Amino acid sequence: MAVLWKAMAGGLLLTFSLTLLGWGAEGQGNGRDKKAVSGGATVYLGQDRDIWRPLIHTTVNLSEINSIKSSFQLRTFDPEGAIFYGDTKNGDDWFVLSLKDGIPLMQISKGDILISVAGGTKLNDGKWHTLEVSNHEKFVVLEVDGSNKLVVGMQSKQTVEVLSGQLRLAVGGILIDKEKMIVQFEPQMDGCLREGNWLNLSIPWETEAEELWPCYQHVQPGSYFPGTGFAIFNTSVFPIEADHEVKAELWGDFSKIDGTILSIKAPGQWRTLALAANNNTKEVTLTYGKETMRMKNTINRLVLTFDTDSMHVFEAEDDSEVTMSSDSVVSFPGFLTMWREGRLAIGGLLGEGEDDTGSHFLTGCLEKIQVQGKDLDLDLAHKHMSISSHSCPA
Repeated sequence: MAVLWKAMAGGLLLTFSLTLLGWGAEGQGNGRDKKAVSGGATVYLGQDRDIWRPLIHTTVNLSEINSIKSSFQLRTFDPEGAIFYGDTKNGDDWFVLSLKDGIPLMQISKGDILISVAGGTKLNDGKWHTLEVSNHEKFVVLEVDGSNKLVVGMQSKQTVEVLSGQLRLAVGGILIDKEKMIVQFEPQMDGCLREGNWLNLSIPWETEAEELWPCYQHVQPGSYFPGTGFAIFNTSVFPIEADHEVKAELWGDFSKIDGTILSIKAPGQWRTLALAANNNTKEVTLTYGKETMRMKNTINRLVLTFDTDSMHVFEAEDDSEVTMSSDSVVSFPGFLTMWREGRLAIGGLLGEGEDDTGSHFLTGCLEKIQVQGKDLDLDLAHKHMSISSHSCPA
C-alpha cells in the first residue's frame, strides 16, 4: 500500500494549510525570482497569471512522506477550475483534482492506467467545504464534509515498483500538457482555499507572484469589477433567436455601482450602445447612437430587448417577466445586423474604430448577467484578471 501511495503521491497526498481568508500571504524572497510561501498561506485561486500555471508549488523527496491523508477547505461560487495537482517521475504519473459543473472531478494517470471519475454534491454554493483525500490500498478516496465519498479503484498488471525521487505538488494549476487529461476543463477558479494539512509536512512552497492576493472574508454570488478592466465577448457567440430578438438582463444594486456597465459596437464603427451608472448624478444613462436615455439609479434589474428596428428598455421589480416599473420603446434600426459581428463589453467602454482598448471601467458588483436567457460566464471572455467572475465582497 505504501508503494502505491507513493506512486500516486502527486495529488493524493495533499494537505493544504491555509489561514483565515481575508488576508494575503506573506512571502520572503529566495534569491531565485521566487518567493517562499508558508504552507499555511491563504490562496485565492483566481489570481492574475497564466491560467494553467500553478499559483503555488513545492517539491519533496518521496522518502520524506509518511502520511496517507490530506485535507483542506474550499469555498467558491465558480462551477469549474483546477484545485490541485501532483506528480512523480517528472510528470509521467500524475493526479488532478478540479471542479466541473460544480462537482468534484479526479483524474489520475499511473503507468498504463488513465482514470477519470466525478461525483458527489455540487460544491460551488459559496459555503466552506472540507475535502479530504486518502489512500486505502488499491483505492483513492475523496471525502467531502465528513460523509460524501468519491472512491476510485486502481489495479495494474504491471510490476509494482519501489519509487524513489521527488514528488511535485501544485495548487491552482497543472504541470503537464492539458491534452493528457481525459476530461478538459477551464482551469481558472474564482475561489479560496484554507485550513489544510499537507502530508504533515512543513516544507516551504514557492510562488512566482510578488504577493498572493487576499480573499474576501464574506462573499456573495456575482461578478465584481474593481474599476481596472472589463470583459469582452464576440456577439456572434450569442445567436439571434428564431423570433429575431436579442435580450440582455442585468441584476444588481445600480445605486452602488459606478462606471460603464456594458457597451456594444461593431468593428470599425463608432460605439453603438453604452449603459453606465453615475454615483454623482444618481442616474443610469443609456446612450444609443446620438440619443441618450436617463433613469434613476434605484434599479435592481434592467432588461434590454432588441428586435429588427426597435429597442425595449424596462426596469423589473422582481424576477417576474411581467412586473415592471417602467417601459420605454425607442427606434433602433440596424441593431441586429451589427450584433452578428460586433463586440459586447461588460464593465467598460469600448474604444473607437478598431480599437477595443476600454475606459470608464465599472466599480461594483453585478449580481447576475444574462444574454439570450443564459447566465454569462466571464471566464469565457477576454477579460482583465482583476475581475472576479463568480463572487463579490458581501
